[in-house]
Amino acid sequence: MDDLAQTPAPVTLSDANLHRLPKTVTRPTYDRAGLRPGIVHIGLGNFHRAHQAWYLHRLMQTGVAQDWAIIGAGVRAYDATMRDKLLAQDCLTTLIELDPAGTAVEVIGPMIDYLPIDETNGPLIAAMTDPRIRIVSLTVTEGGYFIDPATGGFDAAHPDIQHDAMHPDAPRTAFGAMIAALAARRIAGHGPFTLQSCDNLQGNGAILRQTVVSLAQMIDPDLAKWIERHASFPNSMVDCIVPATGEQEIARALSLGIDDAAPVTHENFRQWVIEDDFCAGRPNWDQVGATLTNDVHAYEAMKIRMLNAGHQVLANAGELLSVPTIAACMSDDDIAAFFAKVEADEIAPYVDAVPGITPVAYLDLITRRFSNPRIHDTTRRVAFDGSSRHTGFVLPILRDALAASAPVLGLALVEALWARMCAGTREDGSQIEPNDPHWGDLVAAAHAAKADPAAWLAQSQFYGTLVDEPVFADAFADWLNHLWTHGTRATLDAYLNR
Repeated sequence: MDDLAQTPAPVTLSDANLHRLPKTVTRPTYDRAGLRPGIVHIGLGNFHRAHQAWYLHRLMQTGVAQDWAIIGAGVRAYDATMRDKLLAQDCLTTLIELDPAGTAVEVIGPMIDYLPIDETNGPLIAAMTDPRIRIVSLTVTEGGYFIDPATGGFDAAHPDIQHDAMHPDAPRTAFGAMIAALAARRIAGHGPFTLQSCDNLQGNGAILRQTVVSLAQMIDPDLAKWIERHASFPNSMVDCIVPATGEQEIARALSLGIDDAAPVTHENFRQWVIEDDFCAGRPNWDQVGATLTNDVHAYEAMKIRMLNAGHQVLANAGELLSVPTIAACMSDDDIAAFFAKVEADEIAPYVDAVPGITPVAYLDLITRRFSNPRIHDTTRRVAFDGSSRHTGFVLPILRDALAASAPVLGLALVEALWARMCAGTREDGSQIEPNDPHWGDLVAAAHAAKADPAAWLAQSQFYGTLVDEPVFADAFADWLNHLWTHGTRATLDAYLNR
């Protein structure tokens, strides 16, 4: 479908203009004016619109779920920019599927409002208090759940958590706002809503439960007990490669006949595996391709360990070698071979098969997906927040391998590449801009590690006691020294020739 005609006059996206869109664009067949809210989604970015909102849109296209429309929300000042863009186009989104076989375009409309951004989160609390809202979902990134990376427990000492505990009626965090809304619903005699994480965290529902219940205990122990007893926190696994939107994506939408201030490009693969645990009902997502199961763990372990950890295998090497995108990394012989070897030898052995696919077949699948040259997924985006992604995706595999007395040379090199990247310069001398919430500390540790590699592993908030594991620590030190002495490409070759 790459022959979609370029239209001379792009149509400004709005409800009133849906009928004017090019005939090649799929659009809502349901009456958007008749939609009623059922979901509040916090953290409304590209991934949510290409994934969870798309599943709901598909369901609405069948004539059902008209009372499950989405109200968007954010808790940070920068969310106001996205709010302005989406409200100006009636909360419609253009989704552009990019595949080597062709392009497909659709406009989706399950979102009907975007709440005002307020530092006290008053509008968000009011919306979630409405008994029509039966699910509150969120995508706030892996690092947004106030987890102590060293222990996996709740970080009660974080300043935002301390603020919310002392000011429960004017919280800063999404979790404080949820608790305030649940408290109001309890007082009014309404039941709770389901709290649904859609972030890339293994056991994301259990982690969300930990965060919400722990904060609620700091505010009102009786409320915490009520939430734990009556609310539900389903685990889920989400998967679709969705690049960030920039000028190129906006220009692509224009070339396809749509003037959209915030279009979304995505691959043609989606997967959503959901634990069927909803205290106040749910849309029938399973009728449009989602998998409802009581055993999410195996699916999420395969995806997080092979795809998400695999992204980290690629991205740090790509950044150091100034390779701009993940697809370009897969076209680089050394980086692609490094990825394939680490995945096959040191990641796949710690992944179980799931119904319909083995780890070997899954590696073939993600290799094809990562290699899609039409998906402009930047190495910088994938490398973002390494302090959460390495601790959440890579280090659990490393610990399993050490426990099994299995090889860890490749995983040690993955960590050495991260440490070298955090020194802040690429091999061509260009600067790597801050790309982690802990960037300043990471840069300092990376420079100290140039002389003493143990200084990097001494960051116990990320590595725990791994510095005391000589098999790993010695391999890490050797690789980091090799990177500084001989460079990234020579180091990759040294690993590949072992």
